[in-house]
Amino acid sequence: MTETSLPGPSDLRKKYPAAMKVAAGLHAAGFEAYFAGGSVRDMLLNRPSKDIDIASGASPDQVEALFPHTHAIGKSFGVIQVVMDKEVFEVATFRQDLAYQDGRHPEGYEPSSPHADASRRDFTINGMFLNPQTGELIDYTGGLNDLKSGTLRAIGDPDLRFREDHLRLLRAIRFASVLEFEIEENTWQAICRDAGLLRKVSVERIRSEMVRLLRESPRAGDALTLLRDSGLLAIILPEMLDTVGCEQPPEYHPEGDVWNHTVMMLNELDHPSEELALSILLHDIGKPATR
Repeated sequence: MTETSLPGPSDLRKKYPAAMKVAAGLHAAGFEAYFAGGSVRDMLLNRPSKDIDIASGASPDQVEALFPHTHAIGKSFGVIQVVMDKEVFEVATFRQDLAYQDGRHPEGYEPSSPHADASRRDFTINGMFLNPQTGELIDYTGGLNDLKSGTLRAIGDPDLRFREDHLRLLRAIRFASVLEFEIEENTWQAICRDAGLLRKVSVERIRSEMVRLLRESPRAGDALTLLRDSGLLAIILPEMLDTVGCEQPPEYHPEGDVWNHTVMMLNELDHPSEELALSILLHDIGKPATR
């Protein structure tokens, strides 16, 4: 079981003063304002929160009217960037997404309730809210139980979640690997069924996810095995599959074939640089073709 606990409002003010000012401004204007998604997950796990996203009952126009320094990037999706004390926060209207046509972005959104907003998100552990005014955890999707048991589970129908946003296939492997969670069986089967959807995602987005996986995972080699077993590796880096069964001289490589060698090396990395991570991944990629 993973230990989970949330900081109280006073601790939040000490750790995240700028984010608390944004939430307080929304609250003072009469709007619900919750910390949302990955930041709540990381707070519960006592991990550093890189970005604090805020979900609110305020519309984008109302957010822009409340704060003097904003950017309208993402406004068509209900998101406004608010600059507070030189930090940038995304404030999103509680929303329900319209249809996804490109496998990455919805055509638009409709204002909705916190419950509906949580239900449209990707995984239960990313579907929780924290009320910074009271310290109350708001969990409509069962994220806390999954967090405690170390389970990565899609919200609702996993096939639907992956058809909406194809990059979620790769994000599932990254989250499971970085957090050392088990992927729930229905979610895993959907990843395997829907792996081909990843072909529609830009190589830039795939590369970004892969680099994060390699750099942040405590056992990146095991993550590579998940990618292989799910069918995602055949799309991302099919050449890597040729290393399976590519034998090496046992006197130099008692660990076995090139695949095992690469997996073992990746598992030894500890938050490497991007250059080192990619070098380890690809250092023997030419062996199968040249042996």
